[in-house]
Amino acid sequence: MLRDDGREPQDCRLLSEVLGRIGDRWTILVASLLGDGPMRFNQIRRTLHGISQRMLTLTLRALERDGLVARTAYPTRPPAVDYALTERGRTLLAPLTALANWAREHRADIERSRDAFDDVQVADDDASASSGVHGVHRLIDRTR
Repeated sequence: MLRDDGREPQDCRLLSEVLGRIGDRWTILVASLLGDGPMRFNQIRRTLHGISQRMLTLTLRALERDGLVARTAYPTRPPAVDYALTERGRTLLAPLTALANWAREHRADIERSRDAFDDVQVADDDASASSGVHGVHRLIDRTR
């Protein structure tokens, strides 16, 4: 069944899968690194502080499966493997750069909004506690 805008409902599922892949924290960082040129696995891992070997392996495999990264193995001892963005993968750099620029531009405003929201939440929690709303739960807990 077609929606009013001509897109089919399964488009949303497929789009969600792709956005989930390219919007993943490690995917963004790996793609950005590979934007500077091919790198070896351990080079990527050393540069991305906090990524485990398993997570990097899963991320690179998923990117390779989606045709965004090419894996080139060289017949040396020990085996050498390079990872590089494919032509399709390189098309991801402009949107990632735009997104990073947007995040940098709005970061301070977002932090202020979070602080203001958190202050209201704390005030609401304090008001609820003093009004006895949470006291009912304490009373029920004592009767057990």
